[in-house]
Amino acid sequence: MTVFPYLVAAWVLLTGLFGVVRSRHLVHTVVCVSVTQSSTYVLLLAVGYRSGATAPIFGKPHPPGAPTVDPVVQAMALTDIVVSATVTALLLALVVQVAKRHGTVVPDELHALRG
Repeated sequence: MTVFPYLVAAWVLLTGLFGVVRSRHLVHTVVCVSVTQSSTYVLLLAVGYRSGATAPIFGKPHPPGAPTVDPVVQAMALTDIVVSATVTALLLALVVQVAKRHGTVVPDELHALRG
């Protein structure tokens, strides 16, 4: 087991968070949130990886005691991808509505939204 996938996941997370903090455009913010969510894919796949393990496929002869990969982690990664796509679509729809109502997608120019 190596620490490299965890470092990649942390790097992608920090890169996305840095982009969210430094963003001056709502579409750029949505893309950075999507990058931040992508770090969870790498993390889930790193947690579920086992060296030399095979997939637990029914009907395929599998020797007893041989290592297998946990399919729950792979299912969680696929669910995470679907949730990320849904969140990205929702956020982009909100950006479109903000652009229609206020004529801009620059957060500093949205004076009508300030309390």
